[in-house]
Formats: sequence, structure tokens, C-alpha cells
Amino acid sequence: MVPSAPLSSRVTELLEGLRAEYDALNQEASNMRLFKDEYEQRINSQISEIQAVQQNLYELERAHHKIRQQYEEEIMRLRRELEARGGPVATPSPFLQQPPQQQPHQVPLPPQHQQQVAMSQPHSANMPHGPGMYSGMPPTSGPHGGPNGSGMPHGQPPMAGEPHPGAYMGPPGQYGPGGAVPVNPHGQPMTPQQQAAGIKDRKPVMTPSQGLPPPSHQQQQQGGLPPMSQGMPGSSQMGNRQTPTQPPRNVAMVPTRGVATDNQLADMDLEMVPANMKREGADWFVIYNPKVPRLLNIENLFTLEHNSVVCCVKFSNDGKYLATGCNRVTQIWNVATGANECMLADKTATKDIDLYIRAVCFSPDGKYLVTGAEDKQIRVWDIQKRTIQHVLTGHDQDIYSLDFSPDGSTILSGSGDRTVRLWNLESGKEVCKFTIDDMGPRDAGVTSVAFSPNGKLVAASSLDKMIRLWEVSSGNLLERIDGHKDSVYAVAFSPDGQSLLSGSLDKTLRIWDLGRFGTNGRSSDRVTARSTLVGHKDFVLSVAYSPDGNWFVSGSKDRGVQFWDPRTSQTQCMLQGHKNSVISVALSPTQMYFATGSGDCRARIWSYETLPTPM
Repeated sequence: MVPSAPLSSRVTELLEGLRAEYDALNQEASNMRLFKDEYEQRINSQISEIQAVQQNLYELERAHHKIRQQYEEEIMRLRRELEARGGPVATPSPFLQQPPQQQPHQVPLPPQHQQQVAMSQPHSANMPHGPGMYSGMPPTSGPHGGPNGSGMPHGQPPMAGEPHPGAYMGPPGQYGPGGAVPVNPHGQPMTPQQQAAGIKDRKPVMTPSQGLPPPSHQQQQQGGLPPMSQGMPGSSQMGNRQTPTQPPRNVAMVPTRGVATDNQLADMDLEMVPANMKREGADWFVIYNPKVPRLLNIENLFTLEHNSVVCCVKFSNDGKYLATGCNRVTQIWNVATGANECMLADKTATKDIDLYIRAVCFSPDGKYLVTGAEDKQIRVWDIQKRTIQHVLTGHDQDIYSLDFSPDGSTILSGSGDRTVRLWNLESGKEVCKFTIDDMGPRDAGVTSVAFSPNGKLVAASSLDKMIRLWEVSSGNLLERIDGHKDSVYAVAFSPDGQSLLSGSLDKTLRIWDLGRFGTNGRSSDRVTARSTLVGHKDFVLSVAYSPDGNWFVSGSKDRGVQFWDPRTSQTQCMLQGHKNSVISVALSPTQMYFATGSGDCRARIWSYETLPTPM
């Protein structure tokens, strides 16, 4: 027999070696935990110090601006005294409020003001997660960097100095854009001259966030319906306004062709704007273009709080209801009262991941609400029964846009899978598929779709900078419209069907004359770009026409909403009322109301009224 003593001794040695190694690893792990705790404590301490410094710098900036204004007032007083003694005529200081009765001008910013600093916001853990197609929201998963925000398409690098539209913008300030856009002490975007003067000489200063904090990430990850908001700000009564037919304007309207480059309302300082050319609310303001007569008055009616980013807003055809889409939930609101009528959520959907509703659309008869989500499915809801009538499947990527045909029989959808599809409402079956398979970039995901007013055409914008027109009856591709310098994120037909409006990541809007494809077009007419509209300081994410065609509205990553006159290509006014990107805009088909949805977890309902006489 083989003696067992040596074997037992060997096993004992091995066990002792393992024990010693385990003890060593355990000790190392303990040391690492101590080091980690100490490191985290230091980081938290430094963050607190940085925040204190930021607050102090912000207060110093405010005090500096106040002292500078007092200094300018004293200089003006001395100049007037000198003028009274026979000296040169005193000119008004750009820091001082101009008299309302004078003709307003867009006053250039003084050299002193150009020393304001650019803002640079760090990533905040409290920022609500959202669909990465839009700013203020971290990108979500998705192949090829399509419109879900996982990156720019291949061959389309971001513009110089610009993040992808899905990049986080930083904690929201009071009015101005986020960390991606420098702002002055009043929360408005800085001019390039201010940036050049300030960034070179000063360290970045961050403005502390204002307003209500967004919901925590843990709250948004919970399954089920989010709680309803406990209050509806903006409780003003809206009355019984009728369909928005505007009186004739006493202004000569001359169509402008080419590029409108002087509409930079975002460069104007609110404090320097005359009182008759601005309007302020508790947490919003409007600046009117001093170069055109003031024709509109804008008021905030209701603020609709949500538990996550509001990706889309849409009015019903009778104008009585507004649908909003956010994480996992679609909500329907009463436009007259601001009350929440119902909340629609698919209880069978996966609950352990975010599921943002990217698109909503009412059927023309108001019986159904169609929603498109990140799970590639289109749900047709019976509004009265609060149940799902159909689930339309076939897309391979997220659904980004929906529309109904004018007769209400067909649903139009656009997806990141490079396809546009038509579905029969009654049967829930796919009836036609338009595919982007031409010579464009491989990742030409569809971002926005629209039916023409007569239902004969379908327009779709995509990430490859193009807009495509298809004929519904034949399924033929009629036209590829190329002109934007970056991805096109929004498209809308004019009410008369003669033109098409588009908004792009190149920060511009374009009006396209549809030529022979228009309602009254001749066979020889071609599609042409009527105007390129410049005014936003960041990506244009959404566009919409008023039902009478007298106005169109655009929403941008610069947090602003602008009203434009399609006949003059001039902006009427700029509205700042959100603390993050304006992802979606919609105008009521029956009343002079419009709605905005934003990355600040809010949707807001506004009124726009025509003034009896231009100002």
C-alpha cells in the first residue's frame, strides 16, 4: 500500500497556501474599499467647494452688471449736462432702457458686455433620462447612430463645436439655453463677439439651476403610471375662441427669397428691449422683432407637469384635447381646463427599461389615438374604452413620427429603419412601404413624416440631410429635396399644399415651393427653395403651421420657440418658456392655441392672438 501521510501533508500545504492567498486578497480588498471611501469623500468635498465658488461667481456677475449699469447712467447724466452747456449731443447708452414711444431698434451690445463668460455645465445625475434623439437627454441604444441619438450617422460628423442633438445640455437655467450654448447673466444666448471676448479671458462660470428639480432616475425607472401632477399652473380661463381667422393686416407683405439672416432675436438682451416689444410672465418671456410691426400677443395658459421628458405633443382635430408622450405613458389633457383626462400605458410592455413615446396622433374623428414608441411598435388606442385596438408591427427600429390621412383611414409612420409605412386603421395591416434605398448614406433613418392636405403625397425627412416625396396611390418616389447642410429633423406641409417647411440640425428652416407637386402646381414647375430662415442658435427640432397658413412655429435645442411669417420670411417673435430643448410644437386646428413639449419634463399650452392694430 502507498503510505497516506505524504498525501495528507501535501493537501494541508495546499490548503494553507489557499488560505494565505485568500487572506491577502481580502486585506487588499479592504484597503481598496478604504481608498474608495476616502476618494469619494474628497470628490464630494471638492464638488461642494466648486458649487460654492460657482454661486459666488454668479452673484459677482450680477453685482458687476448692476454697478456697470449705474456707471453708464452716470456717464449719460454727465453727457447730457455737457450737451446743455453747448457740447456734443448725448447718445443713449445701450445699457439704458429706451423710451417705449421711440421706434425700437436692435441695439448692438457694448464692448463691456462682450466680456461676459461662456457657460459650461457638467453632467448632472439628476437630469432625467430620455430619448437620445433630442438634446437634454442621454442617448439610448440603437444601431448606426440613427435618430435615437446613439451617434451621428456614418459620414455625417457633428458640426464644428456642436454636440449631437442627443447630447446632454446641462442643468436647466432660468431662461437661456443649456451648457452647450453660452449665455449672458440674463440667461440669454451670447453673441459670437461676446463669446470671443469672454472665453479667451475668463474662466467658465456656471449659473445655478433654477426652478423645480427634475424627478430622480429611480422614480422614472419604476413601472406603471407616474402620478398625476397635483396642480395646474396657469389657471387663466381661455374662453370660447373660434377658428383662427385673422383680420386683414395693414402691412405690405413682400415675399422674400434667399436667406433671411437678420432674425437673431436670441442675441437681444431682455433688459435692453423696449417695454412695447416684449412680454414677460412668471417664468417665460417673449421678445418681438423690432424690424417688423408687432402683430401678435402671446400668453401662457397652462403648464402640464410630467415625470419624464415630453417627447411629443399633438392636438385633436376638434381642438378640445392635447396628447403628450413621455416615458411609458401617453396622457390626454383637456385644453379648456388644463385637467388630465386620462393616462394610457401598455401594461404588457417590458417594465425594466425606459420606453419613451416618441410620436402621438389623433384620428380625424377623435375616436383613436395612435402612439409610436422605442419598442418598434405602433399602438392604436380606443380613447373611450382606454384599450388597445391594434398593435402594428413591422418596423425594425424606433418609431419617430406618425400622421393620419385626411380621411382617417390610413396611418403614416416613420422609423429609424429607413422606411415609411402606411397602415390600414380598420384592419391594422400594412398596406404600403416606402424605403430609402437610393445612393444616400447607409444610416438615413426617418425623423419626421407628413401627409399632404389632399392625402395624395407623403413627405419624409431623414438623417441624410434630404426630404423625400412619395405618391400615395402608386408608391413611386417623386422627388429628393436636397439643400440642408445637416440632418433634417422636422417637416410639415402648408395648409394649402403648395409648400413644404423643414427644420434641420444646421439651425435653419427652409420653405420649399412644391412646384408641379403642389395643389395648384403646373407640370413644368419644379421644386425650389423659396427661403432659408436663420434665427435659432441651435438645432431646429420641430416645426408646425397654423391652420390658416399665416404663421408657422419652430422649436429648437436653444430652448426657444419662434413665430415666423411665411410671406416675408421674417420672425415675428421669440418665446423662451422652457428650461431645456423644445422637442415638439403643435398648433390647434380650431383655436389660436399652440403647445410645446420639452426636455424639462413639461408641456405648456399657450395662446396667440392677433392685435387689433399693429404696434
